[in-house]
Amino acid sequence: MNFSIDHQCPQCGAPAVLEEAERLFNCPFCRVRSYLLGGQYFRYMFEPKSSVMNREIIYVPYWRYKGMMFTGSLEGMDHRFVDISSLAIQSDYFPESVGLRSQALKLKFIAPGTMGSFLKPTLPIHGMLKHYESCFRENSKKQILYSAFVGDHLSLIYSPFYLDRKIYDAVLDKPITSGLPEMALVSKENTEKPNWPIRFIPVICPDCGWDLDGGRDSLTLNCLNCHTSWLSTGKGLLKLRFGILPGGQENSYYLPFWRIRASVAGIQLNSYKDLIQRANLPKAIQKGMEEKPFYFWVQAFKVRPKIFIQLSRQLTLAQPDQEMACEFPRTGMMYPVTLPVTEAVKSLKINLADFVRPAREFLRQLPEIEIRPERFKLVYIPFYEDHHELIQPDYHLTVHKNMLSMAKNL
Repeated sequence: MNFSIDHQCPQCGAPAVLEEAERLFNCPFCRVRSYLLGGQYFRYMFEPKSSVMNREIIYVPYWRYKGMMFTGSLEGMDHRFVDISSLAIQSDYFPESVGLRSQALKLKFIAPGTMGSFLKPTLPIHGMLKHYESCFRENSKKQILYSAFVGDHLSLIYSPFYLDRKIYDAVLDKPITSGLPEMALVSKENTEKPNWPIRFIPVICPDCGWDLDGGRDSLTLNCLNCHTSWLSTGKGLLKLRFGILPGGQENSYYLPFWRIRASVAGIQLNSYKDLIQRANLPKAIQKGMEEKPFYFWVQAFKVRPKIFIQLSRQLTLAQPDQEMACEFPRTGMMYPVTLPVTEAVKSLKINLADFVRPAREFLRQLPEIEIRPERFKLVYIPFYEDHHELIQPDYHLTVHKNMLSMAKNL
């Protein structure tokens, strides 16, 4: 479930509410379109209750992660959706997580100069994920050989507290301890100033100045004038290599996929010939197949874990190789990119384990396999619309439209 964020229009200052995944902001008052640039993660805060605003507020950090977890055992690959939060400091006094608070209350971006003491996070995010994985392994009846987290939302949430002979939750204005700890909770060494500005940029093409096109939650923006695609980074917009596979019709849906070239250490998988042999495909090896490079294919949009691995496997086994256009179609719908390539890369081992045969033998070998991405390209594939589904007949792909709608809440 996505949480809501209170903010203001960067142009006119009008109040606005953003969903967690939103990047493209259209102000209903001044009509200015702005794009929110994201770094590694955003920092949010809960506002203290108005009756305690005059107190010395201590903001305690919590990691919040939302994504997919894949595990491999001798019985095969399993998957689940993960939405967890965890205390980002070592403490015996503060709650271990924010619970359902992030879903029930609106958050705010932390503005530079916000009053209060912000405790530095000292526990890394991978520690939280490792702890979650350990608990999962202990409770699983299967022998887990490999696991991977593929997520699209990582953030740091600061929850407010104050001291008054006890530690009080400043949102509820209720005590959470029976007394004060012996050691000081706040010092110069364990606090930092909130200097994390939020950067909005105009939605115009850096090359030609034309208006950029994209969905509200899209991580890329397209210029339909000079036919360029731009990937958002913490420093700005980066021009992206892209291609359009042929076969589109007037009302086609163009779904985005990451085509990733990577080196695989531990098994031979450099060419289409290697893929046929490793996946035991019912195809005869022909001359020239050893020269055709092998690519991993991963969808660049959010879907449920089960569908995610199915689409990745089917397209990777299909290995599309048609000549691609470098211009956006004049008609049809370009589906937004909502899964970053950095997260797609984390799924490559899972993709590999899902098609290599014999599976049980390979799964034992999986922890020693190393995959190093070398280059990537964003590829749009045309689907035609049926009553309830989007269909790609060339590669036997089917995506349910309701599944895409529900995936916006993942």
